[in-house]
Amino acid sequence: MNRIVAGNWKMHLGPQAGYDLAVALANRIPDLQGIEVVVAPPFISLAAVRQGLQGSHIKLAAQNVFWEKQGAFTGEVSAAMLREAGCQYVIIGHSERRQLFGETDVGVNRKVCAALNNGLVPIVCVGETLAERDGGETAAVLERQVTRALLALTTDDIKRLVFAYEPVWAIGTGRAANVQMAVEVAVAIRDLVKGLFPDSDSIPVLYGGSVNPENAAQFASRPEISGALVGGASLQADAFTEIVRAFYKER
Repeated sequence: MNRIVAGNWKMHLGPQAGYDLAVALANRIPDLQGIEVVVAPPFISLAAVRQGLQGSHIKLAAQNVFWEKQGAFTGEVSAAMLREAGCQYVIIGHSERRQLFGETDVGVNRKVCAALNNGLVPIVCVGETLAERDGGETAAVLERQVTRALLALTTDDIKRLVFAYEPVWAIGTGRAANVQMAVEVAVAIRDLVKGLFPDSDSIPVLYGGSVNPENAAQFASRPEISGALVGGASLQADAFTEIVRAFYKER
């Protein structure tokens, strides 16, 4: 199972800045066996970033998707459109989508199904808020989010899916979960998936939550953690490259 290091650029970098960063990453990150490197620019920058990545092994992802094929859905982008734009991955259910834009578990599931039906690899984000962790609700939140994300899927679908554990309280705060927390949740997510799909293989589980060059090696050292979903540090070519190399070294 390859490790995956994905950079979520969020609402940063228009086409020119995105192209420049893509070129810088393509020049810095060679094809590393056993590591899949992915970047997720804003929709408006997908074409420019795709051009900047030409000749490299870095994959392109979108930050969101809508479940309908086409229609009167102003502001939305379909999975088929993302495929045409060169995407191979799509982030679904990021905590910011859930917290700021009302993303529901039902919506996450519909988006997962649409992504899989169009040949995209969904990176499905799950995780608890600080209040939920302090209230001892982490396990219940994960069970709800994981179970509902996988409704109507098959064992074959599970083989093409990635989870990312991102504790909401660690997103953009500089406060990362400790390694043991991340390991425990990664194991719990795999157990939940295995309980629903006994014939499935071990599913990749990334850690996302203020991953940076200083702490990447700690997470990379644990085989239970399949990679990282990187936020702010993915906007800097040198920092993101360091994180990729940490997971390559510790694989």
